[in-house]
Amino acid sequence: MSSFVPSRRALLAAAATLAFVHGTPASADDLPRILVHRSPTCGCCKAWVGHLRGAGFVVDVIDEADIASVKSRLRVPASLASCHTAEVSGYVVEGHAPASTIEKLLAEKPNAIGLAVPGMPMGSPGMETGGAADVYDVLLFDANGQRSFAKFEGGREI
Repeated sequence: MSSFVPSRRALLAAAATLAFVHGTPASADDLPRILVHRSPTCGCCKAWVGHLRGAGFVVDVIDEADIASVKSRLRVPASLASCHTAEVSGYVVEGHAPASTIEKLLAEKPNAIGLAVPGMPMGSPGMETGGAADVYDVLLFDANGQRSFAKFEGGREI
């Protein structure tokens, strides 16, 4: 009885086929770069950047002495402000938005300025403290207002 030993090329082709059929996690090749503007003294911003990188985004960070002027230039309403502001593919992402909502924004391409998670909800990406997680909305906003884009409890979409 002969035994069949597949070649390395055959194994790689099979793996590529399975990845295509079943999908693969996002990689830096699949996702656009994100530019994050943050206060140099903010630790939770650093944790949020780590969350984005863990989701496959390539992230550049600029420490800003005047983050308020960045928010104004990018048309973030004061009522939606948080501790950091990001730019990705022509959109603004304000605050601790989960990476999955940024991916959804980029896939759907709505006519909007961007996403916002006002304040600093406990349990949101970058705000994980091990305590009780807040329920919060990720808001889609434009010049005319805002609406809920997704709802989360901590890092879990509900």
